[in-house]
Amino acid sequence: MTAPSQAVSHLQPVLRLLSLPKRMRLGVGPMIAAVVLLIIVLASLFAPLYIPHDPLAIDALNRLKGPSDAFPLGTDAFGRDLFSRVVMGGRVSLFIGVGAAIVSVGLGLVIGLVSGFFRSADAVIMRIMDSLMAIPSILLAIALVALNGPSLWSVICAITIPEIPRVVRLVRSVVLTSREEPYVEAAIALGSSMPKILWQHLMPNTLAPLTVQGTYICASAILVEAILSFLGAGVSTEIPTWGNIMAEGRLYFQIKPMLIFWPGLMLSLCILSINLLGDTARDLLDPRLKKREA
Repeated sequence: MTAPSQAVSHLQPVLRLLSLPKRMRLGVGPMIAAVVLLIIVLASLFAPLYIPHDPLAIDALNRLKGPSDAFPLGTDAFGRDLFSRVVMGGRVSLFIGVGAAIVSVGLGLVIGLVSGFFRSADAVIMRIMDSLMAIPSILLAIALVALNGPSLWSVICAITIPEIPRVVRLVRSVVLTSREEPYVEAAIALGSSMPKILWQHLMPNTLAPLTVQGTYICASAILVEAILSFLGAGVSTEIPTWGNIMAEGRLYFQIKPMLIFWPGLMLSLCILSINLLGDTARDLLDPRLKKREA
């Protein structure tokens, strides 16, 4: 094979990507966001295989050291390797974000389907959801963590509960529109059971908006966890998270700002990447956008 033909073969994936409809193409921003997020996720998942030090090991002789061959990002006030702590902290922060998103979407989907389809239950459910939404999410999360104690699962629950009403309202709005469609009325007339109507005819219509909403919840959960940890109301300080690392480094910010810079940079890149991908998913899945482009 000649060199030109080899170059063309290597460019085939790019050419196929450029030949996609305009609404299906990813811009430069979303592609960069996807790559950055993939690197963060893989680096966090496989962190135990390559980190140079135990993130919990205290070394009083190496306190507040600068970057070196032994410590790529330096050490904190307890002599712990900052690089190992930042990478391992990503595992906990991502777990909290993904866990909160899955639980919020799952519970919100079930409650929203019931609220949107059964008019008798709608009023009661929505008044409860409105009551939860009336409380600021940060204050509610702090109160829940204070009641249950600082642990990983209590933080996930504290972040999940304020997000459920938003998912319920989203699912309910979709169901209120879809239940008047002819195919739903035909299913009711044919005697289909309520669970079958909800899961086979109504639930698929909620998947696209829930996918987008789930990305926003994931990014918000990671940020709220960092806020709670920074305020001392998050997970135990023994567990490295981006918020805990920044909370411990704020006392030494004037003499070693890198203690906050690196976890803050990872937190910002992660949340920005997730939000960019969420916006892209919204643009691709929005049926109104498809009609405008057609």
